[in-house]
Amino acid sequence: MEWKPDWGLRGRMAFTMFLLFALYIVFAGVLALYFTNLSVVVAFMGIFLFAQFFFSDKIALYSMGAHVVDEDDGPQAAKLHAMIGRLSQQADLPKPKVAISDSSMPNAFATGRSQKSSAVCVTTGLLRTLDDDELEGVLAHELAHVKNRDVMVMTIASFLSSIAFLIVRWGWLFGGDDNRQNMPVIVAIAASLVVWIISYLLIRALSRYREFAADRGAAIITGRPSALASALLKISGRMENVPKRDMRDTSEMNAFFIIPIKSDFIGKLFSTHPSTDKRVERLRDMEREMETF
Repeated sequence: MEWKPDWGLRGRMAFTMFLLFALYIVFAGVLALYFTNLSVVVAFMGIFLFAQFFFSDKIALYSMGAHVVDEDDGPQAAKLHAMIGRLSQQADLPKPKVAISDSSMPNAFATGRSQKSSAVCVTTGLLRTLDDDELEGVLAHELAHVKNRDVMVMTIASFLSSIAFLIVRWGWLFGGDDNRQNMPVIVAIAASLVVWIISYLLIRALSRYREFAADRGAAIITGRPSALASALLKISGRMENVPKRDMRDTSEMNAFFIIPIKSDFIGKLFSTHPSTDKRVERLRDMEREMETF
């Protein structure tokens, strides 16, 4: 099988960005009606966007307690560099930075605003859980995210959603004793809540599809869909044993992980990922398709 552009993913990314852009124009319009000093709000949002876009990789790695490693930083680092270097050549990608997070949670993620500034991070829990073939499948999955450029889209899409959430959470601090003075704050919080909910649902719908696309990309890069399927089953099985503290500390990165950390009913309903069973089923279908060639 050969790599082909996933027009379903590209269409969904474009549609999601269009809807979010329209939503945020309305959001800015509501704020403009009630805040005379809108320039301060715009300046704050601009600075926040600049920081998130250009430093998203560093922020993501920092939030996971991860550090970038070189090839001579030990056997694990050397093995990861060798694998990612080889897979990057097969995927026709610049080799990303390699990072390791000291976490018992078996997981991995890719970050970065472009293919040239990307990073792939794995946890020590993942390295202890998977064999070499399964690890290659997971790394290829993360490289497929980079090749599809969906990491950048997810970063941009989550920007104003984060702003809206901050206003919902902390907007009450700007209120006063006068009800008339409080009205702009109440309206801003209400508008922010609507923006956050809609953004939340749009981002998760896009995220679920991009996981299928990355699974397919990983199967094409390695030529072994069964290896990634085996890795997903192993990771999913081990997630139940991860300490709750580790899950809380990394919950903000959920959309970027290869396997989500929430498994209760509400978590599944609004999950950033399709179910492991559906992903494994599709990978096994791909395995059978490859065997016919």
